[in-house]
Amino acid sequence: MRRNPLLSNVVVAGMVATLLASCGTTLPIKRSRDSQALPSIDRDATESTLIANYLDTCLKVARGTPAEQAEVLTTVSNDYHAAPAPSKVLRYAMVLSTPGHAGTDPVVAQRLLREVLASPETLLPAERALAFLQLQQVERQQSLQADVRRLQTGAERNTNERIAQLTRRLTTESDENTRLRRALADAQAKLDAIANIEGSANKRTPQSQPEGRKP
Repeated sequence: MRRNPLLSNVVVAGMVATLLASCGTTLPIKRSRDSQALPSIDRDATESTLIANYLDTCLKVARGTPAEQAEVLTTVSNDYHAAPAPSKVLRYAMVLSTPGHAGTDPVVAQRLLREVLASPETLLPAERALAFLQLQQVERQQSLQADVRRLQTGAERNTNERIAQLTRRLTTESDENTRLRRALADAQAKLDAIANIEGSANKRTPQSQPEGRKP
C-alpha cells in the first residue's frame, strides 16, 4: 500500500507542532526563572550606580568652587521643582544637608527627608537606607547646633549678669567714694572753722607782762 505524501507531510507537521507546543510549555518556566534572576542583578547594579551618583553630587557640592556649587544647587533645585519625584526629592535633600556651601539648609533638608521616608515604597532599598542615614545625620547636627545655641545663650546670660553685678558694684563704690569725699570735706571745713575761732580768740586775749619788772 502506497502512502500518500501529502498525508505524511501533514502527520510530520502535526508532530512538529506538538513537539514545539510541548517545548513551549517548558520554555516559559526557564525564562521565568531567568527573569527572576536577571532583574536582581540589574537592580543591584542600578542601585549601586544610583547611590554613587548621589554621593558624587554631594562631593561636588562639598569640594567644588563657589561657581560649581551654585551650578549643582541650581540644577538639583530645578529638577526638584519641575517634577518632585522621590529620587529628585532625595537628591535635593542630600545637597541641602551637605555643609560647606551657600545653599546649605538642614531645616528644609530634614523636612524633605522625612517627607520622602513617609512613602518608603517609592524608593529603592538602597535609597531608603541612604535617606534614613542622612536624616539621622541631619537630626544629630540639628541637636548639636541647638546645644551650642543653648550654651551660647547661657554664657551670654551669665556674662550679662556678671557685667550687671560689676556695674552695680562700681556704682555702689562710686557713691561711697563720693560720700566719703563729702564727709572729708565737711570735716576739713569744721577743722578750719575751729582753727579760725581759736586764732581769733588768741588775738583778743591780752598778753601778761614779764615778772620781776615794776612799773
